[in-house]
Amino acid sequence: MSLSLKQVRYFIATADQGQVSLAAIALNVSQSAVTAAIKQLEEDVGVALFKRLPSGVALTAEGARFLQHARNIMAAVNAAQHAPLTEDSAIAGTVRIGVSYTVAGYFLPRHYTRFARSYPRIKAELYELPRDAIEGGLKDGSLDLAVMLVSNLADKKRLAYETLIRSRRRLWLPVEHRLLSAEAITLGDIAAEPYIMLTVDEANQTASRYWKHTGLRPSTVFKTSSVEAVRSLVADGMGLTILSDMVYRPWSLEGQRIELRNVVADIPTMDVGIAWNHTRPQAPATRTFHEFMSLSFGGAGSSG
Repeated sequence: MSLSLKQVRYFIATADQGQVSLAAIALNVSQSAVTAAIKQLEEDVGVALFKRLPSGVALTAEGARFLQHARNIMAAVNAAQHAPLTEDSAIAGTVRIGVSYTVAGYFLPRHYTRFARSYPRIKAELYELPRDAIEGGLKDGSLDLAVMLVSNLADKKRLAYETLIRSRRRLWLPVEHRLLSAEAITLGDIAAEPYIMLTVDEANQTASRYWKHTGLRPSTVFKTSSVEAVRSLVADGMGLTILSDMVYRPWSLEGQRIELRNVVADIPTMDVGIAWNHTRPQAPATRTFHEFMSLSFGGAGSSG
């Protein structure tokens, strides 16, 4: 098996966009090039990574697992391409980093570990906090940086941010659910089903905004701050939910399967990134962590 970086890059773009045509536009290549790369990748790894649907594509269980590896591959390649061959090991200091719950559990650990190994003289202190407390800490100087859901950032005048990844939100369903055979799934279809609402990191507030535009409301039967509780309840057939690919796993803790489908609706992505107070100069340790995270994702994230 011999994977190419092009295959991995095209796979990630297709997983993020949910459609081969949109991935091709984002990559500025032909649709046939993306299709061929993914087909060859699936042959190389020996499993189907996507389910082909009338509305686009959805990751298979194997595809969801491979996506995590693919992101790690590209992050490592980007870091190797952009980092200097001889890092300044003399950089020392402390950087205080606010992290939101979802980032702490599903995004930051592997990057934090790589940073600690690369810069052993920099102490990166992590503080898990709600969004408003993170923003307050950045403003009053008790935090130097934040790795958070920048799509939730409220004060975009005083606080600057850089997006590292955008994670699509999709529908989670139990096996054998009637909507799995639907050619296209809308919010109207989902409104007719019991719904499990995640509340952590303001997920319920984000959901209320995109539901409100349709004039529909989810039929919420349970609210919880636990992603694992949502996973178990969906897998057990108690309801459906719309959550981001970053927190998706194909199995519940009880070993029950969870299916994934695209929704035909204008649902915003969940954006993870770095936030900081642009009125305060960054100390060398802070700047080093900032650049490390930015370069790990190609340094091409959007800023505000």
